Amino acid sequence: MKLWSGRFTKESDSLTEDFNASIAFDRRMYNQDITGSIAHARMLAKQGIINAEERDLIIKGLQEIRDGLDGGELQFSVQAEDVHMNIETLLIRRIGEVGKKLHTARSRNDQVALDMRLYLRDEIAVIRHHLLKLEETLLELAKQHTNTLMPGYTHLQKAQPVTLAHHLLAYFEMLRRDLERLSDCSRRLDYMPLGSGALAGTGFDLDRDYVREQLGFAHITRNSLDGVSDRDFALEFCSFASILMMHLSRFSEELILWSSEEFSFVDMDDAFSTGSSIMPQKKNPDLAELVRGKTGRVYGDLITLLTLMKSLPLAYNKDMQEDKEALFDAVDTVKKSLVVFAPMLQTARFRPEKMAAAARGGFTNATDLADYLVLKGLPFRDAHAVVGKTVLYCLANNLSLEDLDIEKYREFSPLIADDIYQYLAVEECIARRKVAGGPAPETVVRALREADEWIRGMGDV
Repeated sequence: MKLWSGRFTKESDSLTEDFNASIAFDRRMYNQDITGSIAHARMLAKQGIINAEERDLIIKGLQEIRDGLDGGELQFSVQAEDVHMNIETLLIRRIGEVGKKLHTARSRNDQVALDMRLYLRDEIAVIRHHLLKLEETLLELAKQHTNTLMPGYTHLQKAQPVTLAHHLLAYFEMLRRDLERLSDCSRRLDYMPLGSGALAGTGFDLDRDYVREQLGFAHITRNSLDGVSDRDFALEFCSFASILMMHLSRFSEELILWSSEEFSFVDMDDAFSTGSSIMPQKKNPDLAELVRGKTGRVYGDLITLLTLMKSLPLAYNKDMQEDKEALFDAVDTVKKSLVVFAPMLQTARFRPEKMAAAARGGFTNATDLADYLVLKGLPFRDAHAVVGKTVLYCLANNLSLEDLDIEKYREFSPLIADDIYQYLAVEECIARRKVAGGPAPETVVRALREADEWIRGMGDV
C-alpha cells in the first residue's frame, strides 16, 4: 500500500507505477536523503515534536538502512516510487510505527530540493578537484614550452608567431574562469530548503537553522514557494558544465588537428588513442573526439532543464521529476571528461621542430614588417599596403620575406634597411611582444608565476 493512499479507492495501475516511478535514477541520492532525514529527526526531537527515544530509534534505523544499501543487501522497489518513499518504507518495516513519524513537518517537495542540493554540493567538490588537476597539468606543460615556437591562427590561417606555452595558458585562463563559475554556483547552491514543506511551510515550530547547521549550509531559503519550486541551481551548474565542455571541446579540436599528418604538431600517446578495424596504419585521437562529441549531450542537458522549467507555475509540479536525469548526466559527463583529459595531455608528445618550422612559414612575420616601417615613420595604413604588395610578390615567386634581398625590399620601400632580417626573425617577433598578456617568453614566465600562486591559493589539488 502506498504511503499516500488514504484518499484513494483503488491501487495504482502497473503502467502508472512504472511511468510515475523515479527510483531507477534518483536512487543515487540515497545517502543525501538519509543524511537529510537524520538532521530532520534530530530537529524534531529538539523541538519536542518527537521524543529522544523515537529520535534515536529513527536515526539508528536510517543508519542501518544506509549500511544495507552501501553493502547491497537492501533493494529498492518501483512500487515505492522514489528514493524518499523507498527509504521511509524500509524504515517503517525496520522500526515499526515510530518510522511513520519521520515525515512530520516535511514534504517530498522540500525533501527532494534538499537532496539535490546536497548531491550537487558533493559532486561539485569532486569536479573542482579534477578541474584543478587539469589546470596544474596545463601549467606544468606550459613551463616546459616557454620557448617552443608555433604559429598562432585566426580563421585557421597562420597569423602571427606565438609559443606553445602562451597557447596552453589561453586554455588555463578559460578553465580558471570555469572554476570561478563553479564557485559562483556553489555560493548560490548554499541555501537549505528543508522546512518549506509542500509549498507553504508548516504550522509546526521548526528550527530550520538547526537543520542548516547540521547539514553545513550557509543559509536557509527565504521563501517556501521558491524553496521547493525552482531549480536554478541545477540550471546554473549545467550552464557551467556547458561552458566548460565547450572549452574542452575547442582544445580537443586543436589536439585532433595537431595530431594529423598535415600538422604533425603532437603525437597522442598509444594509451590514449585507438586503432581502426580495417586500416592497420591508423592511430586515432578518439578520446579527444569523444570529449568533443560529449559536449553536445551536456548542451542537451542544459536545454532539457531550461525547457522543463520555462512554463511551470509555482510551486512543485511532477514535470520536475525530469530534472534529475539531465543533471546526473551533466555531472557524469563532466567528471568522465575531466578524468581522462589530464593524463591524455600529460602523455602527449609535442613536436617543437614541426611547430617552429610552421611558425616560420605562412608570412607570420608580415605584421612585424609593417611595424618596422611604422617605426621608420610610415603611417600604419601605408605600411600595411606596402607589406601587402611585398607578400603578393613573394607568393608569386615562391619566396618568404626572409628570402628577399635588400635591393628588392627597397623597391617596395626605401625605408627598409639591412637590419630588417634580424627584425623579422620569428624569435625576435615573439620576444618583442612584451605587452602584458603577450607571448614574449619573459611575459609568459611572469604569467606562469602568477598562475602558480593562484593554484596554491586554491587549496588542495
